[in-house]
Amino acid sequence: MEETGRYLYSVARTRDEVRLGVIGIEESPVYTVPFQDIAAVVHSCQPVPYGTKDQKLAEDWILEHNYVIDHATKRFGTVLPFSFDAIVRGDDEVIKGWLAENYEMLSTELHRVKDKDEYSVQIFYDDQKLKSRLLESDPGLKALKEKTEGMSPGKAYLLSRNLDIKLKDGLALELARLGVQFGKMVKELSDEVKADERKTWVPDKYKDKKMLASFSCLVHHDKVESLGLALDEINNMDGLAVRFTGPWAPFSFTEIGRS
Repeated sequence: MEETGRYLYSVARTRDEVRLGVIGIEESPVYTVPFQDIAAVVHSCQPVPYGTKDQKLAEDWILEHNYVIDHATKRFGTVLPFSFDAIVRGDDEVIKGWLAENYEMLSTELHRVKDKDEYSVQIFYDDQKLKSRLLESDPGLKALKEKTEGMSPGKAYLLSRNLDIKLKDGLALELARLGVQFGKMVKELSDEVKADERKTWVPDKYKDKKMLASFSCLVHHDKVESLGLALDEINNMDGLAVRFTGPWAPFSFTEIGRS
C-alpha cells in the first residue's frame, strides 16, 4: 500500500471537519482533522520533505504555507503555527492520535495565545544625529568641542581625539539608556516579549541607520493600538526611527513545529 503523510500548517480551536479549499502548497486541498475541540489544519502528501534548488519555488512554498496559516487564523481565531515542512508519516487517524496524546498541552497553548498576534518592533538610530544631540546637551562635551575650535590644528588634535572617545562613550551610555527605556515600554504594552538577538533582515529604507533594539512581541488585540501610538512617539523623536510590522501567527511564542 502506498505510504501517505500529512503536511501540518497549524492547530486551531474547532470541533468541525472543515474543507478550507485548494489553498495549500502546490494547490493542495486543505482541511481540518478534529479531536474534541481542537483540530490540525493539514493537507495530504507523500511523507517526504519539500525540497528544491529553485530559490523562487522555495519562496513560493513558504508564502503558500503562511497564507494557509493566515486563512486559518481568520476562520478560527489565533492558531498554533507550524514552521515550514512539518510532515507526519500516516493518515488522519495518526493525526487524531497525535492530537489526543498532546491535547492538554495544545489546548493550554491555544488558550494562552487566544486573541493575540505576533508583531515585530525594530528601533533604529541615526549615529550622527544622536552624537550632535549629545554635543548640544552635555555641557562637558560642548565645552571641549568649543575649546578645540579655538586652537590650531596641531594643538587641537589630542583634544579632538579625547572628544571623539568621550563622545563614543557617551553615545554608548545613551543607547543603553534608550534601549532599557524602550524595552520597558514595549513590555508594558505586550503580553510577552522576546529580544531578537540574531541579526534580522532590514529594508533599504533603514540601511543608513543602525539597530538600537529589536523585539518580537505577543500582543492582545486590545493593546495593539496603544503599542502603535507609543511607537509613533519614538518614531517622531529626532534621530530615531521605528519599524512596526505584523500581525502574524505567534511563531516565536509557541513550541510546536520548531525546527
